[in-house]
Order: sequence, then structure tokens, then C-alpha cells
Amino acid sequence: MTSMSKLLALLLAIVLAAGACTSSTTDNANTDSAAPADDAGETSDEGEPSDDADTEEEVVQLVQDEGGTLDAVLAAGVVRCGTRDALPGFAVLQNDGTHEGFDNDFCRAIAAAVLGDADAVEFIDLETADRFTALQSGEIDVLVRNTTWTASRDGGEGATFLQPNFYDGQGMMVAADSGIASVSDMDGTVVCVASGTTTEGNVANEFARLGIDGEVLSFESTDLIQEAFIAGRCDGWSSDVSQLSGLRSAFPDGPDSLTILPDVFSKEPLAPAVRDGDTAWAQAVNWAVFATIQAEEFGITSANVDDFLTSENPSILTFLGVEVDGATLDPGLGLPVDANYQVISQVGNYGEIFDTHIAPLGLARGENALWFDGGLLYAPPYR
Repeated sequence: MTSMSKLLALLLAIVLAAGACTSSTTDNANTDSAAPADDAGETSDEGEPSDDADTEEEVVQLVQDEGGTLDAVLAAGVVRCGTRDALPGFAVLQNDGTHEGFDNDFCRAIAAAVLGDADAVEFIDLETADRFTALQSGEIDVLVRNTTWTASRDGGEGATFLQPNFYDGQGMMVAADSGIASVSDMDGTVVCVASGTTTEGNVANEFARLGIDGEVLSFESTDLIQEAFIAGRCDGWSSDVSQLSGLRSAFPDGPDSLTILPDVFSKEPLAPAVRDGDTAWAQAVNWAVFATIQAEEFGITSANVDDFLTSENPSILTFLGVEVDGATLDPGLGLPVDANYQVISQVGNYGEIFDTHIAPLGLARGENALWFDGGLLYAPPYR
């Protein structure tokens, strides 16, 4: 932890302690007062802060304003991760209140790297239209919500996109008995998409490229698209192929009732995003993602990571925060020297995360394979 982080964390502790003392003093005064207890309860809190939670939020906001998000996260002891609650494979809110999915695990990886605790995450479920507003306003610390990195978003949403955690492309899903075999067969059809996404323009561009006509209907949520699709208002449903695969797996009439066409007609690099200008936090998040990629390259998993602590490969020892020649590497990223170890031991490497959540959807690694296996995943050297 940096000196600034320690100072800000101490500030938070002092303010919260002061709040507790004030509360205790007020309670004692109320107890000793001659006024009836009910009357005291009605008047003693007037003009005072509503609760210690408000005080904590104010201090964390102060820390964020003064020292950046990394210091605020260290002071708060939790990562507020913007995600979603109903996309199979990527992010699903379970009945017991837990979040499960590919993106959720990357939220946990960030918490493990920064705080040493993969469970130190507050998942904040966001609608598509609200995700950048939540990031800009400081409601969330990081956005990990299958969001495509585009030039206009990078330049116009106050967001800095980081290493993509999933390389995707837009596709089309139709009813299995529709007789449609490719997008070129969709002249005169109606395609339904989510509003506020890159899919609307991509469909129009692909139809124009193919020289066919069609109508695009946009809806605010995937639930509304599904209702329209079931009602027969849509001939096609377009989104990222990964998203279509997840939605198909949970379709009410069963996955076999739908077909995802072989056409892929856009590039959709899905990447975490932080606020513009928040360099220290961006580095910390970026290298948490890189840790999962590099670990897979080394062959390090959550099951065998402890075995590698005695490796004869100095690069692996350095990566895991073990001393080499009497010193451990601190690259100045604002992370503990054992950050990579915490990520892998608590969450796993990229392949483990993919196999747990994405492979069951029937998706192959493809572009999301490591660079030496024909994919695009590549981590900078950890040295």
C-alpha cells in the first residue's frame, strides 16, 4: 500500500471512529435525560447524519477525489464492479443472491489483485443504457459488463478501455424452422436488437453491404426482445455471438428451437473500462486481467499454483511474488507483490474461467485462445 493509501485509509478509520464516539455520547445523553425516552428518540437525531454509512460514503468519495479510485478502493476495502444480472455464461444473479459468470470472475480477479480477497466485490447490476453514466458518476469503480470497446465510446463516454477479456463478433439468431440459412436470406425481415448498443448500426451496415432491405426494432432489455421474438414480431435477433449463445441456452422453448447463423459481421472486443484520467487504477485493473492470461501461458492453475512457488524458472517466481536473488519485484503498479498469486489461487487462470462459464455455451476458444495457439490473448512481460 502506498503512503497516500495508508494516509487515506487512516483518515477513513478516524472519521468512522469519531462517528461511533459521537453516537455513543448521544446515546448516553439520551439515557441520562429526564425527558421521556420516546421524546428523546424523536429529537436527539435532528440535524445529525443519518448513519455511519453516509459518513463512510462521504469519506470514500473524498478519497476518490483526492487520491483516485485505487486509493478509494483500498480505503473502502471493496471493489464496486458494474455488471449485469441475467446473461448466462457472463453474469447471472443466482437465487441465493450470488453472482456467477465470466465477467463476475474478472470482477473477483480485480479484487483479489488489489485487496487480496476475491470476495471483496460489490456487484452493481446495470441496465445497458445506464452503464457509462454509472461509471462517469462514480457509482462504480470499474465496468465489467460485456461492453464493446469502440472509438466513439473511448473518446466520448469519459471511459478508458483496458485489455479485452473477450474477443467477440456480432451474429444473428433465428428460429430453427425459419428456413433462413444466412443473413443474405433476410431480405424484408425484421431484426430485433438492444437499444444503446453497437448492434443497431452493425445490422444496418450489413444489410446495406448485402444489398437487402430490412427493419431494425430496438428494445431496452433482452427480456423485451425475447418477448417480441416469441410473439413473432422479430424474424431475427442480433447481438454478440457470445450473448446469443447464452440467451439461446436459457430460451423458454429450449436451445434447439433457435439457430445462430454462421455469419459474423463485426469486431466486438469486450473490455473492462474505468474513468478517464484514472491512471493508477487503470494499471491495477489491466494487470489483474493480464495475470489470468500470463498464468495460463505458464501452465499455472488454481489447483497447482502452490507447486510453482518452488519453480526453478525465475520468471515464474517473479510473477508469483517470490524472492529471486534476495528480492521480489515491485513494478510500481500499486499492487501487492503477491497480487498475481492471489488472482490465480482464488479465481484461476483465463482458461479456467473460460472453461467454467463460456465453454458450456458451446463456444470454442477461437480468438480467445493464447497467442501461440492461434488466438489474440497476449500479456506483456512481467519484469
